[in-house]
Amino acid sequence: MREGFYFYHTFAKRRTKVMDLLIKGGTVVTATSSFKADVAVKNGKISAIGANLKPEKKTEVVDAKGKMILPGAIDGHTHLAMPFGGTVATDDYFTGTRAAACGGTTTVFDFVLQGVGETMDAALERRDAICKADGPAIDYSYHIGVGDVTTPEMLASMDECVKRGVTSFKVFMVYDFGVDDGQFFETLQHAAKIGALVGVHAENRDVNNCLIKEYLAEGKTDAWYHYMSKNEAVAGEADVRAINLAKMAGTSLYIVHLDNKQGVDAVAQAREEGYPIFAETCPQYLYFTKDVYKNGIPELDLRARDFVCSPPMKGKESMDALWNGIKNGTVSTLATDHCPFLKSEKDWGITKKDGTPGDFTSIPNGCAGIENMYPYILSEANKGRISFEKAVQISATNPAKLFGIDYCKGAIEVGLDADIVIYDPKKEFVVKNAENQHGALDHTIWEEAKFKGYPVATYSRGKLVFDGKDYVGESGDGQFVKCKKVKFKSPEF
Repeated sequence: MREGFYFYHTFAKRRTKVMDLLIKGGTVVTATSSFKADVAVKNGKISAIGANLKPEKKTEVVDAKGKMILPGAIDGHTHLAMPFGGTVATDDYFTGTRAAACGGTTTVFDFVLQGVGETMDAALERRDAICKADGPAIDYSYHIGVGDVTTPEMLASMDECVKRGVTSFKVFMVYDFGVDDGQFFETLQHAAKIGALVGVHAENRDVNNCLIKEYLAEGKTDAWYHYMSKNEAVAGEADVRAINLAKMAGTSLYIVHLDNKQGVDAVAQAREEGYPIFAETCPQYLYFTKDVYKNGIPELDLRARDFVCSPPMKGKESMDALWNGIKNGTVSTLATDHCPFLKSEKDWGITKKDGTPGDFTSIPNGCAGIENMYPYILSEANKGRISFEKAVQISATNPAKLFGIDYCKGAIEVGLDADIVIYDPKKEFVVKNAENQHGALDHTIWEEAKFKGYPVATYSRGKLVFDGKDYVGESGDGQFVKCKKVKFKSPEF
């Protein structure tokens, strides 16, 4: 640690005459160490890190004594303004990224869903136009949700996306628009050739469909059966199969929203064998269990249907496995799968939009989390469950490396974008949707969650966008971040 500090200190001494913002007296946290230092910013970049840096004339000085200086989080899994089940997610590209900024997230990766017969680059252009029109509050990039690789032309359209700086793709093993194993395998092979990473939503589609049919035939229609039809075995089998397909294709794989013990064990084994298999989990799988699908949380006016997301929360054994996976490195990243809907839309599980009786299959799938991810995992670090370095690693540094943006994001490091969060470990915070949340939501599953410590400032490329209470940026502040090609030969970055 002292060697790293010496490097920062001596390098900073050569750069101290270039700053327009100076954050003084805080503790810098990286993915591997923490140390007392000042951080200087010039033209949106971190220009110096060191002890006792002196401000220049007109330098804005921020006192961070007693606080931590962290890289902004990177949420690698969001669904903003996403059409689903006859409606659209309530957060658009502005309101969702505004909420992200107020929770210390400074970059989001949203999903572009390719339509049947539509090339992936055309889908990217279509979605990017919507994003720009909304005016994102923070920086953003995309993953392509693969919807059609039935022809050589469709598969080859991955190449154009990579040229445009989108180097990650996602296949679905579930839903009617999901790929079959052969298409999945071809996508993995092609990604390996062009320097791209493939992610997967892993659930056994055929078993899921059989269970849905069985439960509905028995009159079992409530939210509990959403979990039962997508239970641990349905997810775990698909995790194992996805890993085996990646092994056969000789390439890397990124399992999104990992939620079950069998999957954690399979990822751990593959990584121990030297395969470049990576896994993401989400805060909801670390905080809630399947019990929410029985009665919800009545004292908070949260119904079971309000927790319906895909995949659903699992049992305590899986939650414990995920936490252990974070601690031992099996789980590489944390992301939200943010996709909120109104309570009135969640009510379609009782009565559909057309007035006919609803069931668990007619509930829009998705929950909020974009503003809560970083505060939650940092609070757990503050309580001693994991280290602050681990929280930074899974929330910022690892996503930057996996998605090819570590040249500009993911760390407090000279030359990188000044995406900086000042974190007060002593600030107590209770989530109250009506009072202190910044998305376009009428409820949140995180209502009344208590966090020990909270961000008191968020800077996006050196500009203050959250002052500890309010969003103070502007619509359109966010810029597209071009991803470089990625190629992983081992489980190490």
